[in-house]
Amino acid sequence: MGNISPDDWRQAARKALPRFVFDYLDGGSEDERGLANNRTQLNALELIPRVLRDNTQVSPATTLLGHEWAFPAAVGPTGLNGLLRPGGDLSLAKAAAGNGIPFILSTASNVRLEAIRQALPQANLWLQLYVMEDRGIAEQLLRRASAARFDALVLTVDVPVSGRREKDVRHGFSVPFKPSVGLAWGALTHPAWSLRQLLRGTPKFANLQEDPDVPMSAQAQAALLARSMDRSLQWRDLAWLRQRWQGPILLKGLLHPDDARRAKAEGMDGVIVSNHGGRQLDAAPAPVRQLPAIRSAVGPSFPLLVDGGVRRGTDIARCLSQGADAVLLGRAPLYALAAEGEPGVNQVLGDLHQELIRTMTLMGARSVQEIEPA
Repeated sequence: MGNISPDDWRQAARKALPRFVFDYLDGGSEDERGLANNRTQLNALELIPRVLRDNTQVSPATTLLGHEWAFPAAVGPTGLNGLLRPGGDLSLAKAAAGNGIPFILSTASNVRLEAIRQALPQANLWLQLYVMEDRGIAEQLLRRASAARFDALVLTVDVPVSGRREKDVRHGFSVPFKPSVGLAWGALTHPAWSLRQLLRGTPKFANLQEDPDVPMSAQAQAALLARSMDRSLQWRDLAWLRQRWQGPILLKGLLHPDDARRAKAEGMDGVIVSNHGGRQLDAAPAPVRQLPAIRSAVGPSFPLLVDGGVRRGTDIARCLSQGADAVLLGRAPLYALAAEGEPGVNQVLGDLHQELIRTMTLMGARSVQEIEPA
């Protein structure tokens, strides 16, 4: 029957990847309570169906930030996707475009942003930005993304220091890779993964350098993996960012209503409610739990997105019922990328789309605007 459920894809990824790679993809910080809580809080939300409504026409399409979306989800920014599959960023971007939703390219990506735009000239592409201690890296990314006509910018603000991801610590996970018994054993026991990596080379953080012909420093790569960010970044620095980016800017990593209210007052174009997939502050609340208060803080029309544990179309409906306009997808498409590459991502995105339509039909909601509070 192949992979059908989200857990099928997770187990397929576990089989396809060496343990240290799967743990990097799957793990969270410290005791992983925040990671588990994302799912717990989503599962606690019940959707109340309404009956005897005309459901012959049900559409999850929406418009956000000036673009039509086939359904209210985007493939969120995730780093080191080339470790799951060579060229993983491009595979994710192609699948997102083919399914009519945006793709967000991470600063920690392994494919040049120009290559993604060249392959997908009409796609809705966003850039996620980390501001590292060397702000020149951010400035060159902004110049290049603007020249490549990226459609929006996502500034991630919840990583003044990296969360302690103990699975990665145990494996000695680092970029570039350091030889170890665990790495060698993982490569030997996963020959298909190893062959792909050997043929395409170890993934690099391809967008840290403006000139692709200039060798990338190991220090810059290590700093990005360790999330050595500019800890002096403050609200007033949003003016510095706005001077360098003319398109929409969204702040990602907000959980407090006052921060969302401040983002709106500072002229941001939207916020993304997120606890970084349970990979930063382990005690942080689940994003979906914070949505009602944040929606109240920013008003009914301010673009509000959310991530954290979304696996099914039902989860998308749950998030919309709490005030979100759309969700970001993280691990769900990545499991499929690891297991089957771009065809797997296409299947997962298509399944999510159809699951949302089925959920809306069962709820008696003909459009996303008719999804009632859970």
